[in-house]
Amino acid sequence: MGDFVMIGIGVDLVDVERFRRVLSRTPGIVSRLFRPSEREYAEKAADPAQRYAARFAVKEATLKSLGLGLGSMPMYDIEVLREPSGQPTLCLHGKAFLRSEEAGVTRWELSITHTDNSALATVVAL
Repeated sequence: MGDFVMIGIGVDLVDVERFRRVLSRTPGIVSRLFRPSEREYAEKAADPAQRYAARFAVKEATLKSLGLGLGSMPMYDIEVLREPSGQPTLCLHGKAFLRSEEAGVTRWELSITHTDNSALATVVAL
C-alpha cells in the first residue's frame, strides 16, 4: 500500500426505508445527488433504494473524511464508481475535487455494505 498518511476518516449509516421515502417524496433528488453512472448502477437492482442509500452514505462519509459537513459542497460532485473487480472507488469533481486537493488527498479507501434496512460506508482519505 506504500507510505500514506491518513488525512481523515468518515463513516455514515443510512436507513434504507427512510431514504426510500425521501426518494418517493422528492423524485428530483436522484438527479441532484447522483451522477448518471450512479443512477444507471442503482436502477439495475431489484431495489434501487438500497444502492442509492449506500452511495449517499459514501458521499456523507467522504465529506466527514475531509472534515466537512452536509451542505458544504454538492453531493453530485462526489461520484461512487466500481472497479471491474466490484471494488468501490471515488471520482471527485468540482468543489469536492478542489477541496480534496487542498487537503492533500492522493488516495481514497472505501467500503460499502447494505442490508434490506441499512447502508453503511467507511471512507478514508490518504
